[in-house]
Amino acid sequence: MATFVTRFDLRAPGATGRERSELYRRSIEQAAYLQARGRQPLMVSEHHAADDGYLPSPIPFAAALAAVTTDLPITISALLVNFYDPIRLAEDLAVLDHLSGGRVSCTVGLGYRREEYDLFGLPWETRGRDLEARLEVLLRAWTGEPFEHEGRTVRVTPTPLSRPHPFLMYGGGSVAAARRAARLGLGFQPQHGDPALQEAYDAACREAGREPGFVLLAPPGPANVFLTEDVEAFWERWGHHLLADATAYQEWHGENASYVLDASRTVEEMRAAGVYLVTTPEELVERCRSREVRLVTSHPGCGGLPSEPSWEHVRLLCERVMPALA
Repeated sequence: MATFVTRFDLRAPGATGRERSELYRRSIEQAAYLQARGRQPLMVSEHHAADDGYLPSPIPFAAALAAVTTDLPITISALLVNFYDPIRLAEDLAVLDHLSGGRVSCTVGLGYRREEYDLFGLPWETRGRDLEARLEVLLRAWTGEPFEHEGRTVRVTPTPLSRPHPFLMYGGGSVAAARRAARLGLGFQPQHGDPALQEAYDAACREAGREPGFVLLAPPGPANVFLTEDVEAFWERWGHHLLADATAYQEWHGENASYVLDASRTVEEMRAAGVYLVTTPEELVERCRSREVRLVTSHPGCGGLPSEPSWEHVRLLCERVMPALA
């Protein structure tokens, strides 16, 4: 049967301050609703220097989600580790681990936008080596033991609730990313479904003398799902929000492959492409039963969708789709 996840990135092009604040509050309210009715894992993302206000601070937002839920898994995907001091990151994630009861996992990544590195005054050319160095510090910090860091002895407390540390995966879309995940002893989450990446990861793990860890390949099917009673009306009235989301990812990714990418330039092209699926509850149930859709990624605030189409989607998902598939 299908797997469900709800994603928040808080992207809202052209939003006023009040509109953006409403989107933040609404997302927290929807997380509480999902705890009560839908029981779906939650995912938050991270980007910086985005004109549309894309969420730049996933750790406090994940903490807010944890505060209104009790047992829903929460993942930060991807956590751009190079933009953090590793000692402070170890502290923040340890606190989040305790606050959430060990429910927050992270897929760490390099990021793929030079503008983000420029924002923090960080070198682009050494980003792979820099990430590995930061992750090594992070993992040592979580032991709770003193160690040498930049010429001084440091010790991080508290240690995380999760032992030996919160669940970490490495994300990326290249063979180099697969080998880095194996070298660091982490699971691997490719950003597309090429089986060659899992093969490279498995081989690199065995070369390092360990069994391969967990690999989460991107499944076939839509990257984002939206539910409505009236598909035609949704596309006509709200399709430009989905197009804005797709267009922004096109501009950011360039030639980098990702299962979320949609090269459409018009709403009509998006409807035909199927990467962003707008459908009725009954049709989604049938697609899930036939295994045409295996992962239902719900994105209720996509492109700054206003409150009512956003809430309609969440209600239909929890009240009509998930009970039918239970």
